[in-house]
Amino acid sequence: MLDATESSSTRPYLIRAIYEWCTDNGLTPFIAVLVDGTVRVPNEYVKDGEIVLNISFDATSSLNMGNEYIEFKGRFGGVARDIFVPVDRVVAIYARENGQGMAFPMLAGTGSPVEASPSTEGKPSGLTPVPIAEPESGSDTPRPPSGSRPSLTRVK
Repeated sequence: MLDATESSSTRPYLIRAIYEWCTDNGLTPFIAVLVDGTVRVPNEYVKDGEIVLNISFDATSSLNMGNEYIEFKGRFGGVARDIFVPVDRVVAIYARENGQGMAFPMLAGTGSPVEASPSTEGKPSGLTPVPIAEPESGSDTPRPPSGSRPSLTRVK
């Protein structure tokens, strides 16, 4: 029997579940990604080390959401690009239309924007959800509406 430290991450499963929920409800799934050297995206669209990607059926081709990475072909400024995102770099998945979705803490050693509190007596550590930042004025990057972000607690 596996204990919690040996089991696989819930993150890819939750990303796929929120993606499916979005598509089943006619909503547009977006992912927020912290960009580093392991992420392959058009750098000209990265702002403050983050990129928001539309992963809807209409915006992608050859979408593959595996347990280790998300990859697809997408168009940026009319040019087709290959996108590769390790799942541990995804900090949120949400519906563009209403901001509902889920935010994730970064895994240890990946430049985490959240701090974990120490575990006590076998209880899981408490983690604070990653907030989804509001766009700068004049930005055309879609973000969830202000005040509609869910309050999340990570359980692994």
